[in-house]
Amino acid sequence: MPGTSLPYSATYEKLHHPSPESWTKQIFVPIPGVNNRRLRLLVPNLPSWRRFHSKLPKPMGRKRTLLLICFACTVMIMTVMLFQRNVGTPEWPESWPPGDPPTLVFKREDLQRIWNWEILSGHYPSRRSIPRMIGFSSPPYNPALPPIKRVLPPSRYRPPPSVATPDTDTVGIGPKRAYLDIQSPPPNVAYPPRPVPGSVADMDVIMKHCDFSEHKYVRDCLEVLRLGGGLDNGQRTRRGNMDDWKYIYMEQGNATVEIPSTPPEEEQPSYPIRRPLPPAEDDTPHDPNAGLAKKRGVEWEPQIVLPSPLKHTPSAALPGPCDSNNPRVFHMFWTGPFTDKPYLAILSFLYTQNTGIHLEEWPSDSSACASELWIWQNIGPAAAAVNPNALTDMFEQLKINPWAAPFLHPRFHDVIKFKLWNTTEQLDGIPEIKDEWRILQDSLFNSGGYIISVKHDQESTANETSTKKADEDDILNRTGSSSASAYDRLSVILSDMARFVLCHRFGGIYLDADTIFLRDWEELWGWKGAFAYRWSRLEKYNTAVLRMNKNSALGSFLFRTALKNGLDFHPMTVSRYTADAHLEGLLLRLPDALFDSAWLNTEYYQRDRPPQPYFADFADFFDTPQLSSAAPQSLGFNGFFKGAYSYHFHNFWWKPFDPTRNWPDLGPRFSVGEKIARAALGGKNISLSEALDNSSDDILEESELEDYVEADKRDLDWSAVLKRTFESYIRGERPNMYGEWIRW
Repeated sequence: MPGTSLPYSATYEKLHHPSPESWTKQIFVPIPGVNNRRLRLLVPNLPSWRRFHSKLPKPMGRKRTLLLICFACTVMIMTVMLFQRNVGTPEWPESWPPGDPPTLVFKREDLQRIWNWEILSGHYPSRRSIPRMIGFSSPPYNPALPPIKRVLPPSRYRPPPSVATPDTDTVGIGPKRAYLDIQSPPPNVAYPPRPVPGSVADMDVIMKHCDFSEHKYVRDCLEVLRLGGGLDNGQRTRRGNMDDWKYIYMEQGNATVEIPSTPPEEEQPSYPIRRPLPPAEDDTPHDPNAGLAKKRGVEWEPQIVLPSPLKHTPSAALPGPCDSNNPRVFHMFWTGPFTDKPYLAILSFLYTQNTGIHLEEWPSDSSACASELWIWQNIGPAAAAVNPNALTDMFEQLKINPWAAPFLHPRFHDVIKFKLWNTTEQLDGIPEIKDEWRILQDSLFNSGGYIISVKHDQESTANETSTKKADEDDILNRTGSSSASAYDRLSVILSDMARFVLCHRFGGIYLDADTIFLRDWEELWGWKGAFAYRWSRLEKYNTAVLRMNKNSALGSFLFRTALKNGLDFHPMTVSRYTADAHLEGLLLRLPDALFDSAWLNTEYYQRDRPPQPYFADFADFFDTPQLSSAAPQSLGFNGFFKGAYSYHFHNFWWKPFDPTRNWPDLGPRFSVGEKIARAALGGKNISLSEALDNSSDDILEESELEDYVEADKRDLDWSAVLKRTFESYIRGERPNMYGEWIRW
């Protein structure tokens, strides 16, 4: 009858009755002390064996059949015994499968110290568990998590001592969280509001809605990001209760979180720590690092020395709006002459971040912390030694470069800072490797194990270097990438290392120069953990965006590990470092929807529901297909991956953003650079002095000084629309994305 369940015996018979042709059958034996649970065993199905015997040739006889049955039973008994033995022993292989060799050089106790330091410093505001291979004997206190009531399961459901240690959850002792509904009250709904100063992004919520491994779509992720961040202000479509989409919170507390001196008794696990393991039957002690895949041919690192953990302080308890342990500094690295690529990255930074250029002066009582952008300039080839006059030369080149000169204006003095990159000085500034890195200086350019050798011959002269043919094969003397075939690979490899150096020395967030800011990063600053983002469909890192804390335990681990692995900082190699050490949770792999929303589509994923705009190839950003070329001008900046924090267009250094207006169009204040750039497009070179005394007006044709719409491209590409949008903000013709006008 409908609604009537079969009795237990009928269900058992239907599900577990062996087929007449089955060689084995299942029996279920009650487990003493555990109700409603049975142990499943496989035993020979005698009727099938009898039928098999009846079909055997007569010469085989009963004795041989009996031997086969005994042999099969013996094999089954040994299999069961082996399975039971494996349940009570570590699931750690003695030999490792073929593939990438291990990279680990730290013992388990050091990995525990690293985890503990980062957690106690407030760098792990997540409820994700710590891997069991770390082997914590008790869960650490977590000052960045609010406390929750933890209910221990009954003893019969806890892992027995013989079962492998499960993952460890941290114990929250931090301030409570208040999740925000970010909207501006009517009628001020034309622009989204700035994020609340001191707000924090809950990465657990973001991962819940955006993780590609959980089959989440980029399109759906961007909707959650823009609604939860208030970017749809005045344009919100009713969606019902969206509490589950709120991912930005404020910490409710005005005091530094203190760490208790003793672990909570109620949180003590009922299972023993894996370190050290119980001795075997032969009384031979087990290796306390058993199960960790140590790098072959090297010794374990000495015990890691770490400073005292930082104290996690909510924003409301800080003495000022800025946290000295969490500087608001974005880093970018650039080699060779400035072009329109770093130019647009800087413009997008000014258009989106809270820099204060919309104010006459920064208020002394402001609760917001202003952001800075540091441009690290390597003015020569990546492998060349630094000239003693390099700093002076750098600024001289910036002054005459039309793409860079506008940012030397006093208005941007406290916002945009140009800094000289010196590889030797920077590596000497890393305590973990300063005394050892020179051993590897001839193989310093190491990317994923591919090494470009650079000879450091003291007898070589500058003349010998200058006579080298600077063609497509002369990779040592390139300063920038002029085409896909003339790619400056050395600078790319150097930048792989530079981002980790800069974040470890100075703190902050590193971004590749082929990045465009799309919104304020306030709540990302509030989340104090380290992060990069996912390499498209692969569970690997892309470090085009990298956040690390200054002088952190994670940074110490990475540099010591990289030193023993050839100073290789390719993102795929870094993925191996953290995976081998079970530290991936400390360098969170965020979904690429946040910073690289087109990547999955360009690799043929999620094309059934792509985000807006839909790029089948990264080149579509520069050459938008005709079928969708109405979107850039119709939708503008607000229609470009709205909700994402940035967009990564993946190189294309040689492709201009705006071919028909390939010059810095920033208005009369910066007309000198515009004249120089426009003259260069016409094949004419004018000096800075000529541009300053207006003699260029006689050099340039009237058609080169005047703009005619007939000469412009009819359907503008996305790259051109974004460039012209950012430039109009600097000219004072429109506000930024938050409705703020620049003040000169």
